[in-house]
Amino acid sequence: MSDLPSYTHTPDNDSPPEGSSHPYDNSGNSATLPPGSLTLVATPIGNLGDISTRAIETLKAADVILCEDTRVTTKLLKAYNVSTPTQILHDHNEQDRLPALLNRMAQGGRLALVSDAGTPLVSDPGYRLTRAAIGAGLSVGAIPGANAATLALTLSGLPPHPYLFSGFASPRSSARRSQFAVLRAAEQAGFTATLIWYEAPHRLLDMLDDLIAVFGPEREAAVARELTKKFEEIRRGSLTEIREHFIGTAPRGEITVLVGPPGDEAVDTEQDLDARLVEALKTHSVKDAAALVAGAVNLPKRVVYARALEIGKS
Repeated sequence: MSDLPSYTHTPDNDSPPEGSSHPYDNSGNSATLPPGSLTLVATPIGNLGDISTRAIETLKAADVILCEDTRVTTKLLKAYNVSTPTQILHDHNEQDRLPALLNRMAQGGRLALVSDAGTPLVSDPGYRLTRAAIGAGLSVGAIPGANAATLALTLSGLPPHPYLFSGFASPRSSARRSQFAVLRAAEQAGFTATLIWYEAPHRLLDMLDDLIAVFGPEREAAVARELTKKFEEIRRGSLTEIREHFIGTAPRGEITVLVGPPGDEAVDTEQDLDARLVEALKTHSVKDAAALVAGAVNLPKRVVYARALEIGKS
């Protein structure tokens, strides 16, 4: 268990009676930020209309808004007449800014944190500040809202739970396949979940190639693109079918990739092993291909290496 202190918010007005059937809190103090606090505020992932009234009120009530890119956040603030000053907080300056930000909160400052789109900390900056604030015993709260991963999951047609969100996969193919191989080995040990990643459009086809090499061409999957925007697209089907679509139609915009859990079909057959090795040998040495596939099919490396040598000769 973590030794970090907990924080419980106590509303100014009386809470609904215990056991009340009313599911909502309409106490009217939702944007009252306590002195010395950090509030994580979810913002739209595309459509400006997807921000909540409570989020807007919170941004107006804050002393400063921490954001990844002031140019992006300013567009949102102008749309809702929010005049709160902004400051940049991103991966490259977050650690250095911690002392000053913690000191400001310690003196009563009310800080709001947003990302360029969606829920803060989900593949976005802010984790180090949030953890430091919790560790210092400061008040940390959040305003929920849009999230591309969960929206894509609900639209994918894949099992909604359990699911595993892994942020962005490695940009390098070899490292990416190794990450996928760990998940595939976990599946073969009994783990089952819908897998979710974010990806950049220029890497989507390479990622799909790696997913096919590790999880197989017929694994059920989905790709969600430009969610909540004008050109929103949800492409469903096997990994091979989705890859073929995006070969003919260049992917653009913000992308979420989902891979469904394994079915009941048998794996680890000789045919499955050979297919994976043939694919891996297209871009890897015999040694590297054997190591990659061994992790995917959960077979001893020496067995896979011997088979890779035979296929490589032919």
